[in-house]
Amino acid sequence: MRLSEKIPAIPMAPAKKKLALRPILAAGGIVLRGGRKPLIAVVQLRARKTWVLPKGKLHRNETLLAAAKREAIEETGRDVAVYEYLGQIEYRSGGLPKVAKFWRMEAKGKQRELLHEVRAVQWLPLAKAVSKLSRPRERKFLGQVGPRAVEAATRASKPTGLPYLHDCIRSFVGHLRRIWTNSSMR
Repeated sequence: MRLSEKIPAIPMAPAKKKLALRPILAAGGIVLRGGRKPLIAVVQLRARKTWVLPKGKLHRNETLLAAAKREAIEETGRDVAVYEYLGQIEYRSGGLPKVAKFWRMEAKGKQRELLHEVRAVQWLPLAKAVSKLSRPRERKFLGQVGPRAVEAATRASKPTGLPYLHDCIRSFVGHLRRIWTNSSMR
C-alpha cells in the first residue's frame, strides 16, 4: 500500500482570486523656507486635524512631479521651486496600498490663501517638524531624508559664483590696505 492511499483526500477550498492591487499614487514635497537655518512646512488638515507633509493624489493624466508641485502650492499657499527626488513612503489607506513620492522644494514668494481642506501651516526647524507630524511613517521618513534636504537648501542659500568671489577679493584687498596704512612697514 502506498503512503498516498493511507492519507484521505482533503478537498481544497476554492482558491480566492486575489488581484494584485495597483497602489494609489500620491506626490508631495519636503518644502523648505529660509536660508541658513531652513524651516520645513508641516500642514494641519481640517478634516482629521492631523499634521502631515504636503502631498496628495494625482489628477487624471497628471505626472508625479506636476502633482507634487501642485499639492505643495495648494497646501502651503506658496509657490515652490522643485529640486531633487528624496524618496517614497508606502502604506495602506482604507485597506488599499498607497505610495507617496516626495521631492525637495523651496518656498518662493508671499503667502497666499490656503486650500479649504488645510487648517494651518507651520514652518518649523527639522527636529520640531519631525515631532509635530501625526503619522509615524512620515516622522520616520522626514527623520531620514530631512537632514539631506536641509543640507541641500543650506548649500543653495550660500552665495557662489564670480560676483561673490569678486566681493571677497575686494574685501580682502581693503583689509590689506588698512593694515598697510596703519603699520610701520612703510
